[in-house]
Amino acid sequence: MLAGAALALGVVGAATAQDRVAIKVGVTPGPHAQILEAVKPIAAQKGLDIQIVEFSDYVVPNEALNAGDLQANSFQHKPYLDNQKVDRGYKIEPVGYTVNFPIGIYSKKHKSWDSVPQGASLSIPNDPTNGGRVLLLLQDKGVLKLRDGVGFKPSVADIVDNPKKLKITEIDAAQTPRTLDDVDAAAVNTNYATQAGLDPVKDAILREDPKGPYANLIAVRAADKDKPWVKTLVESYQTPEIKEFILTKFKGAVLPAW
Repeated sequence: MLAGAALALGVVGAATAQDRVAIKVGVTPGPHAQILEAVKPIAAQKGLDIQIVEFSDYVVPNEALNAGDLQANSFQHKPYLDNQKVDRGYKIEPVGYTVNFPIGIYSKKHKSWDSVPQGASLSIPNDPTNGGRVLLLLQDKGVLKLRDGVGFKPSVADIVDNPKKLKITEIDAAQTPRTLDDVDAAAVNTNYATQAGLDPVKDAILREDPKGPYANLIAVRAADKDKPWVKTLVESYQTPEIKEFILTKFKGAVLPAW
């Protein structure tokens, strides 16, 4: 009987192994990677083996996904993805929300935004969606005014009133923390802020309200969006365990978006 039971278990185990699916998921370093590490064992229990691939910028993960080098990525919000699809023709679709990273403005020279002087230098991300997001944050806080009807992708050219006479420089988002020694203030995406040792809750001198369209998401190729493993990936991410992990690990710097 025991031999028979062992044989039966062996057959079931073999069938389960054959049914497993392995995928590569692209992320940026920091919270996105840390959260996906927590998702891995949950997905593994459901037959989905995740290999995490880290990228240091925001451009390559979509290129790699579109080319088939990845099966999914988890690093961007929908306005950024929409802009990439228009600009580059990617056939990539969102399949589930992940987290929200309220963007912040940081300074090594000034303790508060009120102490930032006239003519101060400010670095912001140079991609249209994240740069525009910072300009909307500044408008929301009464720092400057943008022309009407700019939507979610305003540019520096859309500024119609700049009372502080801010000198705004646009640079690659990943490089913004490195400018803090040279500028009065820098707008830094949360994943790059935490990677640079900044505390988004305590260190930001201005911070975006956690609202609007900037929830991050999992994206896959359009041809894959209805495959069973996609549902498994999203369900493994959107669990109470992962929500608790996010709230405990990041203490308000990163917020669940589902």
